[in-house]
Amino acid sequence: MKKVIAIIMLLSMLLGCACSASAEDEYESLCNLAANYGFKLGSCLSYNQMRDKKYLNVLKTHFNSVTMTNEMKAYTLLDEQKSRRSADGMPVMNYSMADQMVAWAQQNGLGVRGHVLVWDAYMCDWYFHEGYDSKKPYADQETIKKRTEFYIQQVITHFEEKFPGVVYCWDVVNEAVGDNAGEYKAGDLRHLRTKRSGNDNLFLKYMGDDYVALSFLYARNTVESLGADIKLYYNDYNAYFTDKAQAMLKLAASVNSFAKDDQGNPRKLMDGIGMQGYIGGYGTQQGCLVDSHIGMIKKAILDYEAAGLDVQITEMAVRNFEKAQAPKHAEYYAKLFKMFMSLYNGTENPLNCVAIWGLTDYPNVPKGNYVYNLNSPYGGLIDEKLNYKDAFVKVYEALKQ
Repeated sequence: MKKVIAIIMLLSMLLGCACSASAEDEYESLCNLAANYGFKLGSCLSYNQMRDKKYLNVLKTHFNSVTMTNEMKAYTLLDEQKSRRSADGMPVMNYSMADQMVAWAQQNGLGVRGHVLVWDAYMCDWYFHEGYDSKKPYADQETIKKRTEFYIQQVITHFEEKFPGVVYCWDVVNEAVGDNAGEYKAGDLRHLRTKRSGNDNLFLKYMGDDYVALSFLYARNTVESLGADIKLYYNDYNAYFTDKAQAMLKLAASVNSFAKDDQGNPRKLMDGIGMQGYIGGYGTQQGCLVDSHIGMIKKAILDYEAAGLDVQITEMAVRNFEKAQAPKHAEYYAKLFKMFMSLYNGTENPLNCVAIWGLTDYPNVPKGNYVYNLNSPYGGLIDEKLNYKDAFVKVYEALKQ
């Protein structure tokens, strides 16, 4: 009898192991498969997710690039109180959260997309004031330029020296191109953003209308002084829509003609374009899973390539707001990846990274919530419990071809 019980227990343990085997044991790494077509595969990580071992396991199994959602942005890194006490008047940063996250990436062999150095949205108002004190007047233009140059130089240098080679690219400037009339000056072909939701772009207002080019110049000077292999990107949403893409190309051309080398030749300050890949309707199923968008994305990638720019899909969410549309969503995801694969010519791909921000489903967030609208409740490759969906399987099968 004891023997029978022992056998039953053993079988139970074996069956239990089989049933709980992770999907990582069943599938090859997606990023290894994507490498066969010339692009990295990335996703995102927040500081809170550092405690989620299952999520971290998915990241280190299937991705070779990671973007920190907020922890490498200026409004997170800048330390107001220490900046006020700064002896030289330059801003002071707190890298504690970001360092833990980049260290994890380093330990697990993932490259990091630095995101982002200069972004007007949510930027600390106090940064632009004399003495970093919102009760005092705004500082003059030269002061803001010096602060921003120092900030960019310090941040790039910090991560490169502490984690050599881990941060392989930076989004230098984010979302500087306006979309609608009233968000940019009439006649400005770059559509340089003056307003966001009615609020002033403080970088433009207090640093000047060359703030984008200056930011890239500061970043390029830093990278060159370090001798680092770090690519510099401009990042924006709606980057595959014609009007926005044309404005972004104009902005890129202006940045890459802004400064000259010792021989009088233009310095290439911007290496590439980060296309935020939010695909489909914002907060609504209308406009989602539309085949023509795949063709539009491909055309935009090729147009940026023709202008001498590398391309990354930086924040991809294949939106789907209706659970019943899961089969169509899975097929759409596969078609999208087949398009990415088709860009590979046997030696290189103009698209060198696809970073998925809408990695998981969010079925429990309230309708109209920011996450609901941005990533959609049923747009993930994996579900909210981190189980792989048909969309994952379809992408896997496409990459295996």
